[in-house]
Amino acid sequence: MLTVDFDRLPVGPGTRVLDLGCGGGRHAFEVLRRGADVVAFDMDQAELDGVAGMFAAMDKAGEVPEGATGQTVQGTALDMPFEDGSFDRVIAAEVLEHIPDDMAAMREIFRVLKPGGTAAVTVPSFLPERICWALDEDYHTAPGGHVRIYTLAELSAKLKSTGFVIGPHHHAHGLHAPYWWIKCAVGVNNEDHPLAKAYHELLVWDIMKRPAATRVAEALLNPLIGKSVVLYVRKPAA
Repeated sequence: MLTVDFDRLPVGPGTRVLDLGCGGGRHAFEVLRRGADVVAFDMDQAELDGVAGMFAAMDKAGEVPEGATGQTVQGTALDMPFEDGSFDRVIAAEVLEHIPDDMAAMREIFRVLKPGGTAAVTVPSFLPERICWALDEDYHTAPGGHVRIYTLAELSAKLKSTGFVIGPHHHAHGLHAPYWWIKCAVGVNNEDHPLAKAYHELLVWDIMKRPAATRVAEALLNPLIGKSVVLYVRKPAA
């Protein structure tokens, strides 16, 4: 399930990409499939071990184009172990809402991106996120949870003040917002509620099958209740 639109963030052979806060690696895997060199970066070594295992499995299955590389690095977004201008592209998907000092993380993204490079920054959309916060306090108070709700204007202003040129944006995962509202309504930690389980099964089916009907439905829902907003920004050329 990709949040970033790779038509807006083109990657390919010769492109070096940082997947910041990679989690399970969904974007890193797609970058590698497209022939780029990707660094999957996260604080959680267990997640990185899983990503490294999948990189190896992809290579064994012949899914990695010749010359493409995937590696994992552990660290914090506030002090990344990379030289200035190390990456052509940076992906920061659903990361900044977890970080108290989000401006420091934005400055690090700006620092490691090459002049002229592009970053895709995704955060939960304001309205779907605000509903989740209202329905269940546990949704955002758990350790490592979300510490803020961004408006698009706030996210854009913070990135602009960091030095980025603001580009286009879009919303994603319109079918997923109702699932999280259900989860919050019945208790976000309630794994056994039949309605939440049924909707989750629907989402898994949609991800696997991608039928035309749900693709049309999500395209219509994304601008209204898309769970995530994706903003593309550019570091000015030198």
